[in-house]
Amino acid sequence: MYAVIRTGGKQYRVVKDDVIFVEKLAGDPGATITLGDVLMLGGGDNNKEHKTGAPLIAGASVTAKVLEHKLGEKVLVFKKKRRHNYRRKNGHRQAITVLRITGIRSEKEKDSKEASHGA
Repeated sequence: MYAVIRTGGKQYRVVKDDVIFVEKLAGDPGATITLGDVLMLGGGDNNKEHKTGAPLIAGASVTAKVLEHKLGEKVLVFKKKRRHNYRRKNGHRQAITVLRITGIRSEKEKDSKEASHGA
């Protein structure tokens, strides 16, 4: 089963045990976080099922373990105005979080677990 999630203004297609690099999230290394912005679920029993949200799928979530926080690759920003002796060189390193996807829950799984605990 796979999911398309949204975090940090970007979308990621994830499956269980994937390692992804996202914009910095709160949480210490080793902590488990839940990503609730699930846009699409796919790869059900016969691998042809998929469900698309409008815009999100209610009740679906993805759990992930925070592996580490680090800085991304340096991006150089260079500005120049010709014939004016104006040159500026800057660098930027984005703070990122490394996540390992531990599970994908659809709204059906959530409903069935709540029903079993309620009885």
